[in-house]
Amino acid sequence: MAVNHLDPPTGQIADNVVGFARMLRAAGLPVGPGAVIDALNALRLIEIGKRADVFTTLGSVFVTRRDHALIFAQVFDLFFRAAEEWKSMLDSIPLPVQAKKPPPPAARRVHEALAQPAIAGEGEVSEEREVRLSVSDREVLQTRDFAQMSAAEIAEVTQVIAKMRLPQAELRTRRTRPDHRGLRLDLRRTLRGSLRTGGDIVDIHRLGPVDKPAPIVALLDISGSMSEYTRLFLHFLHAVTDARKRVSVFLFGTRLTNVTRALRARDPDEALAACSSAVEDWAGGTRIATSLHNFNKLWGRRVLAQGAIVLLITDGLEREADSGLAFEMDRLHRSCRRLIWLNPLLRYDGFEPKAQGIKLMLPHVDEFRPVHNLSSIKGLMAALSPAPVSRRRDLHRHTA
Repeated sequence: MAVNHLDPPTGQIADNVVGFARMLRAAGLPVGPGAVIDALNALRLIEIGKRADVFTTLGSVFVTRRDHALIFAQVFDLFFRAAEEWKSMLDSIPLPVQAKKPPPPAARRVHEALAQPAIAGEGEVSEEREVRLSVSDREVLQTRDFAQMSAAEIAEVTQVIAKMRLPQAELRTRRTRPDHRGLRLDLRRTLRGSLRTGGDIVDIHRLGPVDKPAPIVALLDISGSMSEYTRLFLHFLHAVTDARKRVSVFLFGTRLTNVTRALRARDPDEALAACSSAVEDWAGGTRIATSLHNFNKLWGRRVLAQGAIVLLITDGLEREADSGLAFEMDRLHRSCRRLIWLNPLLRYDGFEPKAQGIKLMLPHVDEFRPVHNLSSIKGLMAALSPAPVSRRRDLHRHTA
């Protein structure tokens, strides 16, 4: 069906474009009213009956970043699948069933965005949902164990974690830069400035130290007992990686896998999907000593330089706990600035380090913290704030 190029799209076409824009915004794309107006004007120049033309036209308006193209394609495929289904799809849209292929990244987020109630009351629904999540509900969510959460609670926690921003723990370097409050004299700039006044020193230039964020290295256990905690902590690391560039992430079960590059994707679902596809032993067994040995041998010198902070996320339940585990832990501890062990077993009030693996690992960590709920992650963020200059070897704190 050809469209009249003289008149802007109105009626059902305009309503559907507005609804489509709202769905894109609910799925995470930054779509504003200006983009909707541009899309309606762009549709005046094409034939609405050609699906490929509509897809290309709307994509050129709504997609502003490369990582948004995948989400746009999914929403477009579901929203504009057939003209007669547009209205019914606004209420509930089932995901397409794929026999062998896993759902693409962000598929769940797109499904949740398209399965929301009627768009006409979008603002009212959002306010009602915000009121329903009362202060007491949020307090419960802060202390709820990740492993005991429902799917809806996990979705809420994921959104909270995605908004977290890690304080920049700055490290003092030997480099200097011009600083009028610095303590060192910048002799070169001072003498150069005196040439303008015939050799008289009028302005004294100073140098100050250069601080830069401390590198963070995360070693995450992906064995069966740790998989749920690791998935949610990966969301936290993705948020951290967004704010910092010096973050290295390794997953280990029976083998060690570097997923640093996969976690740098801007979309969190796409990043976690890339991490899962890169790992072959997810939710399998665990060999902590072997994995730490491979890390120390292959990656230690590359990523632990310049005062790195290491986050070790594991329950410490090593089947083959021997002196080799203690040796690798000691080597890791000596190579980094701070070694923080995050253990979900600390969620139990009566926890005692009785397992042989935990006994061998504990003497070689700076801090011993839980990692089972939102409150523990916020405590970790406080611990990663600007740290003292001296190394603290004697801290084995059980922080609630």
